Amino acid sequence: MIKRKLYSALKQHLVQKEMTFLVGPRQAGKTTLMMLLRDDLMKNGQKTITLNLDIETDKQFFQSQAHLIQRLRLEFGNQKGFVFLDEIQRKENAGLFLKGIYDSDLPYKFIISGSGAIELKEKIQESLAGRKRMFDLSTLSFEEFVNFKTGYAYETRLPEFFRVEQKKNLELLEEYLSFGGYPRLVLAPTLEEKRAIMNDIYQSYIEKDIISLLRIKKSEDFSRLLKVLAAQIGRIVHVSELSRMLGISQPTLNEYIWYLQKTFILQKVTPYFRNIRKEIIKTPIFYFNDLGLRNYALGLFGIANDPFDRSFVFQNFVFLWLRALAMDTNVHIHYWRTKQGAEVDFIIEKGQDLIPVEAKYQAMKRKEVGRSFTHFIEAYHPQKAVILNLSLNDRSLSPQTETVWMPFWGMLEIF
Repeated sequence: MIKRKLYSALKQHLVQKEMTFLVGPRQAGKTTLMMLLRDDLMKNGQKTITLNLDIETDKQFFQSQAHLIQRLRLEFGNQKGFVFLDEIQRKENAGLFLKGIYDSDLPYKFIISGSGAIELKEKIQESLAGRKRMFDLSTLSFEEFVNFKTGYAYETRLPEFFRVEQKKNLELLEEYLSFGGYPRLVLAPTLEEKRAIMNDIYQSYIEKDIISLLRIKKSEDFSRLLKVLAAQIGRIVHVSELSRMLGISQPTLNEYIWYLQKTFILQKVTPYFRNIRKEIIKTPIFYFNDLGLRNYALGLFGIANDPFDRSFVFQNFVFLWLRALAMDTNVHIHYWRTKQGAEVDFIIEKGQDLIPVEAKYQAMKRKEVGRSFTHFIEAYHPQKAVILNLSLNDRSLSPQTETVWMPFWGMLEIF
């Protein structure tokens, strides 16, 4: 069993009356987490019921609010009970449907999951204001991946493991960069099985979320866009250029990119500016939420990337880990670029404090600072600047800024 960091937060929320919503990409492990919660409740003598909208015999209970309430009363009467609803995105107008259930003031606690982010995060946010809490489950983070791969022997001492087992953690990094963090993939023992599973995940996403849920008819255009964006991670995306390249209108292209974000495939990163108005109108860059899916879309799954591409995959990896570390904090992650072309991979914004971060996919031997990085330091005078790489651990002090070179796992200490 792969342990998920989100489990403890979900368990703590079971005592709250609010509906507990678990959202995330397909096959990230939402159903598994829900069943773990259910089994734990049952071991403690609590009554539970599980209904899945992907199961025909369960769909009948979602014809109306009255049908569902009738089924729950049959199970629990007027006693306390825990209701697990899986794949709720299959229910049309799910937000309004659940609002009526919640407002009936039943003695039941609802734990709900779904992969259709548009239904869950857009409509449900409006309908269930003050009635729910959202929990986002991604595919396995690098920490979760390493803990599983090492049998949880260093679960509370990961920084120590990384410092001592440098060769091993580089091997784990390469595996994660190649295959990503879908739980089924991590558990699969052979490359052939991993490829078959990733094909199933990809096709399931295209068929169930894109064609069925979002009703996009030209799935070939959508897949071509996904492939192009996979080749441009960490680089500025110009919609007008993509429109000409793919033969897709700009409004449709913008809609597709929006869908990719809302279905947990892409993550948008905006540029850092002192002027927030400038930040909003400037071109974003995109990263994939899972590296395995990114590699598969590009035809590179299980294939050694060339060093140039691998450097951008590593940059994507750094973003994912920074985002995971910054979750549930007031930290924001941007990139920085000037009209003259100076660029810094990441700007960590913590209130008034800034930390520029560069991701270097190389075993650095000496302290080096690029011109763009120096330019940002001179322009903004941050107290700390970080250059992540594969090996070098060193630092340099100046009157205003401490520049730190650290191995990639040093991200654990950035915050």
